[in-house]
Amino acid sequence: EDVQRAARVLAEAGPAEPLRGVRRAMAQNMSLAQSEVAGATVIDDAVIHAWAPGTDVTVRLIRALVAGCRAAPALNAWYESHAMARRLVPQVHVGIAVDLPDGLFVPVLRDVANRSPDDLRQGLERMRADVKARKIPPEEMRGHTITLSNFGMIGGKYASPLVVPPTVAILGAGRVHEQVRAVDGAPAVRRVLPLSLSFDHRVVTGGEAARFLTAVIEDLERAD
Repeated sequence: EDVQRAARVLAEAGPAEPLRGVRRAMAQNMSLAQSEVAGATVIDDAVIHAWAPGTDVTVRLIRALVAGCRAAPALNAWYESHAMARRLVPQVHVGIAVDLPDGLFVPVLRDVANRSPDDLRQGLERMRADVKARKIPPEEMRGHTITLSNFGMIGGKYASPLVVPPTVAILGAGRVHEQVRAVDGAPAVRRVLPLSLSFDHRVVTGGEAARFLTAVIEDLERAD
């Protein structure tokens, strides 16, 4: 009876669909992340009430990532588990998580610390257009030193993003929303950006992760 019941359920569900292409690569990367990385996550909020209308959230997040990497360089690194060695990278190359029906793409925006906001926005638009058109070169999907996932553009506040080796950190940004906060001892409504920082605890200490996130928040809470 159990076998017959299982057969009926499988028949109703239809044939198994093998994962191919991007989804297959995603499955392999996530399996590696779960089996190898000693993942930990720290969360906090940035109060962005001082931002001017129309502020580019992703560009501000990239700038804040750079501030975090300067405060805690250990998070902008590659870890070689077979040698138990890390490489601190002087340039910040950000992998930008892009969600498409075919799966998750992570193209790379390079040397973001030395690019203007306009150049970063143009690079983001070009990168996303190339991904959607499946025209992005393979080399543009490799070599990032840290990852940004702005999942709040779709929904959700907090997450536990997975760190994919050899990188050691990923910053997740949740949905911007209004929240009641204490301001000078009185309740006030403020715009809040939730942040979730996951890191590889084999390489990064909790103190380094906290310093990184503090620097990110301090940069995001600036008005300029």
